[in-house]
Amino acid sequence: MPTLHLPAPAKLNLFLHITGQRGDGYHTLQTLFQLLDFGDELSFERREDGIIRLSPSFEDLADKDNLVVKAARLLQATSKTTYGASIRLDKRLPMGGGIGGGSSDAATTLVGLNQLWNTNLGTDALADLGAQLGADIPVFVKGQTAWAEGIGEILQAIEMPELWYLVLTPACHVSTANIFSHKDLTRDTSDITVAAFLEQGGCNDCQPLVRKLYPAVDEALKWLGRFGRAQMTGTGACVFAPFESAAEANAILAKAPAHLQGFVAKGVNCSPLHNLAL
Repeated sequence: MPTLHLPAPAKLNLFLHITGQRGDGYHTLQTLFQLLDFGDELSFERREDGIIRLSPSFEDLADKDNLVVKAARLLQATSKTTYGASIRLDKRLPMGGGIGGGSSDAATTLVGLNQLWNTNLGTDALADLGAQLGADIPVFVKGQTAWAEGIGEILQAIEMPELWYLVLTPACHVSTANIFSHKDLTRDTSDITVAAFLEQGGCNDCQPLVRKLYPAVDEALKWLGRFGRAQMTGTGACVFAPFESAAEANAILAKAPAHLQGFVAKGVNCSPLHNLAL
């Protein structure tokens, strides 16, 4: 049977401003999604029996609730294909880390199975499917580092310096739903322009709340802040700082306390998924 082996890269939010809340409960925001050259890996094997099978199973997440399975079934239903797939997910990114692991896995599933099943949907159509499952999925489908507005689905590709990032992964799982529903979350930050961000930078409106609720995130921010501009990505728990070289970032990671795990990755403007699949 035909098979594919594809990456599902991580992302960082270089800033995250919450600008309001819609009537349907979704928050409006501005952010800059920086893609990385590090992430999960997925393997796809086409099946003739229409079954979607994911391995390995995850103890805290039923297969039917996994975004990979949801993405496969959504593409299957939309395209009316009779094919199925055996999917293997090699997880390298932490769940609940704010670096897009589940969303990127879903995007890679859409892109990979679109190719494996010959369903011939365009990138915009796949991104629209992804948006039905999660607001972060379209940026991974489109595969460009991007400025985002709306609920994260209005994307403008942007070229950023390809810096190296040290990412720490505190040992806690931050619930995005809990953070966005918390009464203390800032929801009224004023809109800024791309030019203003590039000149002045921005902040993560979720960070003060998360570091108050999760001591492990606060500790990671304090430790990494000794060596660079440390900030949180998404709703956490991962924190990061930029560096000019891999050697500098790795040297600092080597100093981290044993309980502070992490990785070093390069920021890229084009997703490694698109270099292989499109």
